[in-house]
Parts: sequence; C-alpha cells; structure tokens
Amino acid sequence: MTRRLAHELFGYRPTTLLIWVRRYRCEHCGCTWRQDTSKAAEWRAKLPRRGLTWALFEIVVDHLTAFRVAAGRGVSWHTANTAVLTEGKRVLIDDPHRFDRVSAIGVDEHVWRHTRKGDKFVTRIIDLTPIREKTGPAHLLDMVEDRSKFVFKQWLATRPQDWRDEVKVVAMDGFTGFKTATAEELPDAVPVMDPFHVVRLARDGLDRCRQRVQQTTTGHRGRSDDPLYKA
Repeated sequence: MTRRLAHELFGYRPTTLLIWVRRYRCEHCGCTWRQDTSKAAEWRAKLPRRGLTWALFEIVVDHLTAFRVAAGRGVSWHTANTAVLTEGKRVLIDDPHRFDRVSAIGVDEHVWRHTRKGDKFVTRIIDLTPIREKTGPAHLLDMVEDRSKFVFKQWLATRPQDWRDEVKVVAMDGFTGFKTATAEELPDAVPVMDPFHVVRLARDGLDRCRQRVQQTTTGHRGRSDDPLYKA
C-alpha cells in the first residue's frame, strides 16, 4: 500500500512524498500489521518529520502564518496548525535545557487575542542573557495565561531555587505587580525597566509637554500648520 505525505516545498508548488508501506500477515494466527514508518512521519500524520521541521522554522524564524504553511504543503489549516503546535511543544517548550544559564530575564504582557470574547492577555517571560552577554538574540522561556502579580509570582515559585539564585536582573515595564513579584521571589535580583518602556515614558512626557505649550501659546489643539504639531 502507499502513503502520501506533504513534503517540504520544491520551488513554489506543494510536493507530495509517496512512500510504499509493506503489509505483513501471519500464516498461523491471521494477524496483519504494517511496516514501521515512524522514521518518516508519526502514525497517521500527513506531514513528515523533515517537512514539519521546515514548517516550524517558517513560522518561528520567517514569521509566516499557519495559513501560508498549510497552503504551501497542500493540507488544511487545522492539520498544519496542530502539527506545528505539537512539534513546537516537543522541540521548544519541553526542552529542559532552555532554562540553563539564565542570569537575566524579561517579563511583559502580550495581547494574543483580538476579539471581544475570551482572555486577551498572556505574560511572556524571555531570556535576556544572550543580549546581556552579547552572544546572540533573546529567546522565549515561557508564556502564561493572564497578566497579574500572582501569575508571574507563581511562575517564579515553580522554578528551582538554584535557578532563581542565578537570576541577577529582571527587566519589565512600569507595572508594580511584576516588581513586587520579583522582590518576593527573587530578592537578590535587580529590577530594571526595559529600553522600550523607558523611551515610551520619555516620549509620553515630551508629548504632554508639547500639548501644554500648544494650549498656552495658541489656545487650541495642534493643527497641521502649527510648528509644534509639525515637530
């Protein structure tokens, strides 16, 4: 019998990998079984291991959508999305070595759902050690549902004590909940504000100053021909 797998792209067209699978039958008991093809793909999976690795690379590195990955392989969105999520969890989330040698972390909220219903926010924890040591880019450690002091504090509490002792710097925004959780769970770590929020606070302060001067000098809000508005 044959088995069709959505292989990695060849040019711009979906490529189908056709493999022959042997079937065996016992002459004594009549039981039948198939040849083991787990090295090529998981059981009943449509994406082979090599094609799945490329799909994960396209989403994580090239920032393609699951729709584009599915279209490039000629499979449904649900098939591609489920396979990539499973492989990403196995390779990235379940990798125990991603927590090794972490001395600086960053925490921030992220809006992942842009709909009216359902939870919209998650808390992201990022390893900033490579940036601090200038050895490479930062990478994601974990994502936790919701945003609050309790969420970040609980995540830190689940980490081993020796790992928490190695964390020296925690970068965050101006949310006091993250700072309080850091002080309670990582008393030896130094909380700092990340550059993005520092620039944002400075920009907001400058903008408020501009609006105040605009009202004082002209008596109205900024217009397109006003010097302060152009600036």
